[in-house]
Amino acid sequence: MSLVLIVEDEKDIVELIKYNLERSAFTTIAAYSGEEALKSAKDKKPDLIILDIMLPGVDGFEVCKQLRAQPETANIPIIMLTARREEIDKILGLELGADDYMTKPFSPRELVARAKAVLRRKVSGETGGGEV
Repeated sequence: MSLVLIVEDEKDIVELIKYNLERSAFTTIAAYSGEEALKSAKDKKPDLIILDIMLPGVDGFEVCKQLRAQPETANIPIIMLTARREEIDKILGLELGADDYMTKPFSPRELVARAKAVLRRKVSGETGGGEV
């Protein structure tokens, strides 16, 4: 069972994501700020992080950058889920190391499907099955 860290400051959105992921056999934990996200990622070693950009304190771009800079969190897949829809935000998120980028409003079913796809790619990459 995969552990997903949901980083989002809006409790209603956290609950919506948790509900849908847990229905698909994921285990979830939540962080409501950038600082809390960095600590949880380091302590809990989730299999996937769903990361909002607009967070209190440290924003999601900085969280992504710091996670990628630390050896113990560098390989955790990240899906950015944010209201920031501008092309420049998407490009920045992906260049900072996000594996996928979704904008709000979002389909919970699509988010679950993308989470599964990102984790499949991670597993096939670890086993060497995804080489071209």
